[in-house]
Amino acid sequence: MGKVEHNKRQKRDSLLDSAFSLFINNGFTKTSISDIVKQAGVAKGTFYLYFRDKYDIRNHLIASKANQVFQMAYTELMIRDEEMDFEDQVLFIADHILNQLAANHSLVMLLAKHLSWGSFKNFLVVAPGRDTPAIYTTFESMLSKAEHTYRDPELMMYLILELLSGTSFNAILYEQPVSLEELKPHLYETVKSILRHYRED
Repeated sequence: MGKVEHNKRQKRDSLLDSAFSLFINNGFTKTSISDIVKQAGVAKGTFYLYFRDKYDIRNHLIASKANQVFQMAYTELMIRDEEMDFEDQVLFIADHILNQLAANHSLVMLLAKHLSWGSFKNFLVVAPGRDTPAIYTTFESMLSKAEHTYRDPELMMYLILELLSGTSFNAILYEQPVSLEELKPHLYETVKSILRHYRED
């Protein structure tokens, strides 16, 4: 990466980091673009080189954080010695992601209500960087090596993501209706049921 590209990446990352901090601490509605650029230490015009408006930077921020969480889980899966079939891989990644969220409530506040295939399909299919594949690309790669074939894989992924994001928020933040650890067995049985439902063989 050249110096110019490196500086552009730094400015964009600084804007995303500032937005994340301000959205979490002050709330989305109380944060202005002026607040974001002031904390990032860049000119206001620089903001519009990368993002259309405050909603656009929020969407990119959610996509960026979601990708980070997923890639950390997938990297951990790849360095494990044991062989796992596709369904066990899905459960491993789900568990790793939930553990990451449980350890970082700020991420829960940002992602739990937004990390869904339905809302962010366009971001899930776009690679965050040259060396990092998009979430759905990785999912397709996992599917191609699976023991079974699955019909409607996009719909299957949508249901799993909606289930994980929709049920984890209250369990992690408020231990309602139960704690995350108490919820996990029920959650994973449901994920298994979804996977079995979409098997073709």
